[in-house]
Amino acid sequence: MAIERRSGADTRREILDAAVEVMAQRGVAGLNLSEVARLVGVRQPSLYKHFASLHAVYDEVFREGAERQLEAVTRAVRGSTPGLPALEAALEAIGRLAMANPVVAQLLSWRPVPDFTPSAEAFRPSVEMVAIVRATLRDAVAAGELDAAANSEEGLALVSIVVSGVLTQQLANEPDAGYEDGRFSSLMPRAVAMFVSYFAPKPQE
Repeated sequence: MAIERRSGADTRREILDAAVEVMAQRGVAGLNLSEVARLVGVRQPSLYKHFASLHAVYDEVFREGAERQLEAVTRAVRGSTPGLPALEAALEAIGRLAMANPVVAQLLSWRPVPDFTPSAEAFRPSVEMVAIVRATLRDAVAAGELDAAANSEEGLALVSIVVSGVLTQQLANEPDAGYEDGRFSSLMPRAVAMFVSYFAPKPQE
């Protein structure tokens, strides 16, 4: 009887999927490689052929999550009119992806593992995503939809606060709800409207 052998790529995929499963059960900071090995069906030392350490697993989960977030935001912006419509679409894409992948969302946004810092390579997609969001603010200012102050570090920080605040409340209180009917996620458009109102263009003197 032929024995089915898993490729290295397949095993890495299984390890990462198992890691997310363990984090969902035990909390993001509760990840341990012995449990991952048990789920994958290998001895723990075999995991080190694919990942050098526990933090290397966290790093790859972070990188993949950041890549998916970047892809979702890029698609949303490309499919929208530049300016406020693109900004709103980008923030909605972030929210929907976070609620569909709450474990990864925690790792990306909450830093729940005290001694883990993502590598520069893992963090790169997040930097690119922030640049895209910043561009939507710049376009909204150019279109006269927002005051020039919105295209600033303060404006960018407030956008982040709006999104993370809504999603943190949603994932902490109703992690299994849908985006449209979640107690907090359903308020995302109103939260964004508050941001827009704060940065409304000032009347010309």
